[in-house]
Amino acid sequence: MDAVHTIAVCREAMACSFEAIFNVVDNDVATAWGVEALDLIEAIEARITVYRTTSELATLNRLAATGWQPVSADLFDLLVLARDLHARTAGGFDITAGPLVKAWGFLERRGRIPAAADLEAARRCSGMEKVEFDVPTRQIRFRQPGVELNLGGIGKGWAIDRAIDLIGQGGLVDILLHGGHSSVRARGCRGVPGLGHSPSGWPVGIRHPLRPRDRLGVVTLENEALGTSGSGTQFFIDRGRKLGHILDPRSGEPATGVLSATVLAPTAAEADALATAAYVLGPAGLDQIAAPDGPVSAILVLPGDRPERLTVMLANLAEERLDVPENIRGLTILRAEDR
Repeated sequence: MDAVHTIAVCREAMACSFEAIFNVVDNDVATAWGVEALDLIEAIEARITVYRTTSELATLNRLAATGWQPVSADLFDLLVLARDLHARTAGGFDITAGPLVKAWGFLERRGRIPAAADLEAARRCSGMEKVEFDVPTRQIRFRQPGVELNLGGIGKGWAIDRAIDLIGQGGLVDILLHGGHSSVRARGCRGVPGLGHSPSGWPVGIRHPLRPRDRLGVVTLENEALGTSGSGTQFFIDRGRKLGHILDPRSGEPATGVLSATVLAPTAAEADALATAAYVLGPAGLDQIAAPDGPVSAILVLPGDRPERLTVMLANLAEERLDVPENIRGLTILRAEDR
């Protein structure tokens, strides 16, 4: 079989490396469309980052407690989606957790145990019920001072969705776009039928949560998106406890019990947000996230019965869709509906 050749256009944005990957047969237009897509991602970052005081989101955070604030149409739609996903996950995904992230030091990537009073103050400023939406006029206001929106759990996926749509305007049907490998969306397939290939989608690796250099498995994306959440790289140790950067917005504490959560969904924004919620909610939340016969699937990686073993729980995903490399040992694979 002939080798499959691809071309990648890369750029740093949103604190990670984005890549737009095309089949090499599209080389004559791939670079130009890849650059346009990455330009769009940079422009989106400038609008939704909380690290720049001039961004649209930072301005909204600064003013929305004083009264109704107009929001651009596309960003308003994203905030409505975030609100709806918050309700769907019973609070497992919450874009108002910004004060909690600050209290734990993760905004500056300097994790710390917050003082009890600081954590309680952050909790009082968190919760989607503190955000009001006026849908007809596309305006938002906060019910109290101190509320802040942070799109870190959904913004990267949303940018990928917008960029994929832009590339589609150029007539390209085969494209994979990822941000830091944890947010991915694919259209078409890798390889070209008739050139010795029998392509069906784009193969995407899922990182082993305990051995980052290894793949736990490979899933082939067929016109869908994948998001993975885990605290394997952002955490700190306190008195022997590993405390990761993904917080349970319901308690204000770091989420525990799940090593990594991967979600397959129609869009990258949904996949990112629901992967965060799956990490927070664990097995008990899988019915809310990946209901049987629905459009969303999930893969949870949990500690096994011994330190060297892992349990992989699949929800609404056929076991044959997860291709586990032969060198990976110590996995127990369960279906969520059989638990």
